[in-house]
Amino acid sequence: MGRRDEAAEVRRLLSAGRLLTLTGPGGVGKTRLAGHVAQQVARVFPDGVWLVPLAALRDEAFVPHAVIDALGVRSESVRPPLDVLVEYLRERQLLIVLDNCEHLPRSCALLAAALLSATEGVRILATSRHRLGLAGEQLYEVPPLPAPTPEEIIAGAFAAERFPALRLFADRAAAVVPGFTVGEANQRAVARLCRRLDGLPLAIELAAVRVRALGVDQLVERLDDRYRLLTGGSPSSAPRHRTLRSAVDWSHELCTAQEQLVWACLSVFVGGFDLAAAEAVCAGRDLDPVDVLDAVAGLVDKSVLVREEGGGQVRYRLLVSLRDYGLERLESLGAVAEVRRRHRDHFARLAVEYERTWFGPHQLEIIERLRTDRDNLHAALDFCLTTPGEAQSGLRLAASLWFHWVAGGVWGQGRHWMDGALRAGARPEEALTRAMWGGALMSLVHTRSAAVLAGAEPPRPAADEEPPLPTPAPVPPAALGPGRVRSATAGFVVLTRIELACTLVSRGRPEEAVPLCAEAVALCEAYGEQWARSWALRTLALARWAAGEYESAAEQARACLRLPYTVHQRQSLARTLEVLAAAEALAGAAERAGVLRGAVDRIWRDIGGNPVEPRRPGRPRTPEHHARQVLGDEAYERAHRRGGRLSTDAVVAYALRETREPAAPARTTGSVPEEVPLTRREAQVAALIAQGRTNRQIADTLVIAQRTAEGHVERILVKLGFTNRSQVAAWFSARGQVKD
Repeated sequence: MGRRDEAAEVRRLLSAGRLLTLTGPGGVGKTRLAGHVAQQVARVFPDGVWLVPLAALRDEAFVPHAVIDALGVRSESVRPPLDVLVEYLRERQLLIVLDNCEHLPRSCALLAAALLSATEGVRILATSRHRLGLAGEQLYEVPPLPAPTPEEIIAGAFAAERFPALRLFADRAAAVVPGFTVGEANQRAVARLCRRLDGLPLAIELAAVRVRALGVDQLVERLDDRYRLLTGGSPSSAPRHRTLRSAVDWSHELCTAQEQLVWACLSVFVGGFDLAAAEAVCAGRDLDPVDVLDAVAGLVDKSVLVREEGGGQVRYRLLVSLRDYGLERLESLGAVAEVRRRHRDHFARLAVEYERTWFGPHQLEIIERLRTDRDNLHAALDFCLTTPGEAQSGLRLAASLWFHWVAGGVWGQGRHWMDGALRAGARPEEALTRAMWGGALMSLVHTRSAAVLAGAEPPRPAADEEPPLPTPAPVPPAALGPGRVRSATAGFVVLTRIELACTLVSRGRPEEAVPLCAEAVALCEAYGEQWARSWALRTLALARWAAGEYESAAEQARACLRLPYTVHQRQSLARTLEVLAAAEALAGAAERAGVLRGAVDRIWRDIGGNPVEPRRPGRPRTPEHHARQVLGDEAYERAHRRGGRLSTDAVVAYALRETREPAAPARTTGSVPEEVPLTRREAQVAALIAQGRTNRQIADTLVIAQRTAEGHVERILVKLGFTNRSQVAAWFSARGQVKD
């Protein structure tokens, strides 16, 4: 990193105030320094450190949504996003890193002012080329990386060990020329080059790529020539932003004409893209798809594009400064609107295809793709809402993503875009009706299910006053099976039955709801679908519970937990565990109910609260009240706390009865259980806890992911019935060793 002194000063300023802005020109390393400091101070903030990348945003109104996304808050309501944020953060102690604020100054300032005034434990670290302009804001101008003067280079010593600019050049050059090093033979030339580039990290990285074609001395000569033209012969007269501009200009000039055009077209992407998207947006009158592939490969070789691989997918992205440069070039070609429209059309086609196939075996893949392309979808929607004549296309795009907004738990974002399109002049159409129906239906199911479980369903009219409910004839799965009707049609049939079943349960007629749920589950299984199936299974469990069939209700809830979608989508997990906790409470497993309820409450707290929790001050939920009566308040609270400490993997395993019952935590710190319920790996982790190791250090020692280490620690605490690491350390020390 080479920023030890700078990082120390940023930490000092951050401890002295609640708002600190790192300023400086593009390419100086503000984002890297902020990320480095964030890692260093993470342990200081009990509720974590959260990075909010803003470079991809164009719509100032979307800044609160970006923070909500980064924090993992799930807003299914249409409340103003800033209100949701303030409520979520009011009692928390955390650090928010707002990265790249310069193009959103007003909304970033309003957000920071609102959060800092409404909370006490929130601090904000911002990066921007300009200050936010708020009272109490501290500023730190990020300096360039130091490079040695000729006098500071000592014969026989290696300057790269002492100067970060030289180390950075050596690292990047070695990436393109294996074995390249900065030593006594070339360190003076490298130092001169780094000084010429004003120590700007991005400029140094771009120049280092040229080592593959030019020696260091030749590289310095070429730079000298460019800067004489830039400054009229006086290198000292070039401001740093012009230094970076010249370095980027040079990289651009070394690109082929096709690479230059593709660079410009790719600048409309935000948050990354894959090759198919690049071909769809860049291919046109002057380029065919093969040309685009060659150009992308060339831009990767020249370090203009960053190549990233994960989950079997290869994606690319432009750094912020290089993306800004590409947009300037696109503007000079007069092609911004044309290319942004091709960008919009590509993602609109994907959205239509996803809506057509969401009810099927590729659902989880679609959910992941929508998450990955979230920033590009927002950019496409922004184009529609800010370009005359495009509002109708924007409404159609936003509405076709209804499944994403509802299944992803971000309905508030969907309403933001649909309402914005209507304000921009779009006319309501079938796509909007379908989307609003889907959102309203799921909201209704949420609300009624929560009310039934809490025992808080509002009084119903007398039987003779109740409006009759439709009673659809059973539809054999074969009639709607794959190949018979469009999958989306089958999906809407399933959702309609789930809503009707939930309504029947809320009206005290659960036995009529069961066959509807069973039919819905069968249809989902026929199509290999998971999201609607999770709702159908959960509603079936609710119906069984309302009918007093608690064991059957628990069985259906566990079937829901076995769906990967349920485990990976935290609202779905919380709602499923809530039904299971209610079933366990009335089936005679009061302690298990307390543990599960503790996990549910923790999950809701982590993601911003249950939006449909019945408001009944001073009155516990019916299942919770029953479990408290059986256990007593003290034992119930102990079980509840234990559940709140479980990791996601641990609580799912516990809910599925795949782990031992947690030992009762009645013993004292030094007492030792007679039997040791730890696996070999857990014993290793316990030994490292006894040595005072952190989760990160445990992960490094055992060569496992930190999240895996955290899961082991959670399970050890549960198995031994302890509440903190010091108890584990004392227990391990008292035993001396743990047998297999």
